[in-house]
Amino acid sequence: MQMNILVTGGAGFIGSHLCERILKTDKHVICLDNFDDFYDPSIKMNNITRCLNSANFELIRGDIRDKITLEAIFQNNQISKIVHIAAKAGVRPSIRNPLLYEDVNVRGTLNLLEACKNHRVENFIFASSSSVYGINSKLPFGEDDPISKPISPYAASKRSCEMYCFTYHHLYGIPITCLRFFTVYGPRQRPEMAIHKFTRLISAGEEVEIYGSGSSKRDYTFIDDVIEGIVSLLDKKFDFEIINLGNSEPVELEYLIELIEKGLNKTASIKRLPAQAGDVPITFADISKAKSLLNYNPKTSIEKGIKRFAQWYLSRKQQQRSPISS
Repeated sequence: MQMNILVTGGAGFIGSHLCERILKTDKHVICLDNFDDFYDPSIKMNNITRCLNSANFELIRGDIRDKITLEAIFQNNQISKIVHIAAKAGVRPSIRNPLLYEDVNVRGTLNLLEACKNHRVENFIFASSSSVYGINSKLPFGEDDPISKPISPYAASKRSCEMYCFTYHHLYGIPITCLRFFTVYGPRQRPEMAIHKFTRLISAGEEVEIYGSGSSKRDYTFIDDVIEGIVSLLDKKFDFEIINLGNSEPVELEYLIELIEKGLNKTASIKRLPAQAGDVPITFADISKAKSLLNYNPKTSIEKGIKRFAQWYLSRKQQQRSPISS
């Protein structure tokens, strides 16, 4: 019997790359996405264009908060594994609208866990975030570090979901792994994320706003490396684990901008502003657990990754300018 894998948020940045990668293994992918207007929904449709040509791909427009839609998916398909990526994303927007983040991220995840409780699922993979570490003073961030200081509603919602995941594993024996992603970037990255936003502004000759001194550091992780980590996990089953997926090489913001300038062959116009609430000074993944359990080995340096992103951006920009052939 062919394996059915449910990918929530499957038309988004990470989800669409994952769907494409899974389809190469001849498994059947059910992509659940509500095409939220957080950014232009047509971008998501473009993300999955190649997937739509596969007989092993099924797109379902629906919301993880809709219990009726979820039950229909589980009733009509024998779901073997779930990769739950769907969520309201973004630290700063969560500060403006915390109730929405709680509703989508926490309640939506609970709905999926309830479905797993009622239907036999071999593996539940939850997409968490490095933001859960908050103002963690220990470097690098390890999965066993005490997590008590998330500093945004987004981070708090992701940590809440991790705790619910453990609860449902403990009560009902559901095999669950929470993957803490560290600032994933690459082609199709969401337009509001820093690398994409900076690239767009520098390319257009517009001002780039930097909050704080520019010395903040992020553990930027290229999309291909993250996808390989997820796919490796699909072939394994743990009782309950939390695993970091990062590059384990924090990059200073000012150096990141230098790399984007180099990739575009343009100079950025910088506007400096005070640091913003919710921003952490550094993220830094300890990936020894991922290496041990998943044979995870990120291969894309920030220099190579930004170069590839800039090439993708410029190519996409050129395509948009080209007249449509008749």
